[in-house]
Amino acid sequence: MTKRPRLSFPAMFNMSFGFLGIQFGWGLQLANMSAIYERLGASPDNVPILWLAAPLTGLLVQPVIGALSDRTWGPLGRRRPYFLVGAILASIALFFMPTSRTLWMAAGLLWILDASINVSMEPFRAFVADKLDVSQRTAGFVMQSFFIGIGQTLANVLPYVLRRMGVEGNTPSGIPLTVKYSFQAGAVVFLVCVLWTVFTTSEFPPEDTEAFDRAKRGRSGTLFGEIGSAIREMPRTMKQLAVVQFFTWLGLFCMWMFFGPTVARHVFGATDAASEQYARGAEWGGVAFAVYSVVCFAVAFALPRLAAASSRKATHAIALVCGAIGLLCVPLIHDQYLLLLTMVGVGIAWASILSMPYAILSGALPAARMGVYMGVFNFFIVIPEICASLGFKRLIRLLFGPDNPNTPLYMVVGGGISLLLAAALMTQVTDVGDRVDEEAVIDADEHEALSIQGSAQPVPSSGLE
Repeated sequence: MTKRPRLSFPAMFNMSFGFLGIQFGWGLQLANMSAIYERLGASPDNVPILWLAAPLTGLLVQPVIGALSDRTWGPLGRRRPYFLVGAILASIALFFMPTSRTLWMAAGLLWILDASINVSMEPFRAFVADKLDVSQRTAGFVMQSFFIGIGQTLANVLPYVLRRMGVEGNTPSGIPLTVKYSFQAGAVVFLVCVLWTVFTTSEFPPEDTEAFDRAKRGRSGTLFGEIGSAIREMPRTMKQLAVVQFFTWLGLFCMWMFFGPTVARHVFGATDAASEQYARGAEWGGVAFAVYSVVCFAVAFALPRLAAASSRKATHAIALVCGAIGLLCVPLIHDQYLLLLTMVGVGIAWASILSMPYAILSGALPAARMGVYMGVFNFFIVIPEICASLGFKRLIRLLFGPDNPNTPLYMVVGGGISLLLAAALMTQVTDVGDRVDEEAVIDADEHEALSIQGSAQPVPSSGLE
């Protein structure tokens, strides 16, 4: 693998700044779409199926964009053309989302929004591996976590801040004007932040352009053939992380889909989705999400030190347990301010979720196929959401009955249980970045004057087992 020059802090800042805009848009969606759906007439057990757009677009778009960006080289480089196109389309969808008059208009715009966010977001993961040397990749993914935390914090508190500034009233379809103006501000922020990265960051060209072209032509005949090849040849570490990701993101989707309605019903006592109490509760759910986002960027830069002191997989497992504890405590809390403390644990988990799995994975992947493998890895984010979208309605009705007002609360608790399972599975992951290179050990043994040549033995600390 080619050794990259170490980048300065400003360079790492610029290359990750676009994530602030992407997560501003995504944060608005996560905090407000369930409430928007209920405002437009959806019942709680129908909310999961209306989120199906997100995982389906991710399943289709991310690996294709990853494979395409691996093959791309032009005036804007390899990954940046996709940042730009996705940002333009996502900004349009964000602007018009809160003007939806019907349930299906909102679901259709969510489909476009998610597809566009995926076009921008997937290449950002490969971008870190492209530009940073292995020694800086954990810091690079943590920098992305930092901007994700800031972007989501701003997105989550903006409706609350607008109401405190005196913005009142609803659109003709009942969506609060605070939400409408927040989405439209998000459209601008998304585009501006991605443009910053596009125009302040360069990319390394292929070392041998002719060899790059030959390799591009010589790969499997179709993009889907290349994706299939990547799945068949998936490294062991990626397979292990895939199971962890499945339960991690299943837990997160339980929280995102149901936390806002949980706050409205369990903490604020709302019984009608059209009531003022429900609106205030959903708004406070956004404030709670802002807390976990603040915690995310507050702890992000501590994670590399914690990982260096222990290991990346131990750090991630502990972080997931913190998130699980936060969600499992929600049923015990009825005070809106005390509820914010549950999001501290979630914020610790979120900071690690956005960095550690990718840092571990990047060390196990071939550099020439980084984009397609990062896209395939995101299967294990979208597959659990597809399971949630298609299976939760039947599960909810089976376990809790139709239109049970406590359903959102029960599903948030289920999210905490899922995060605990992910933490347990994380202990079984092999992090090749924490292993000593076998050739280096043997070479050192052959040249060490004070030991018998050929005496290097596999021991747990070296990872040569």
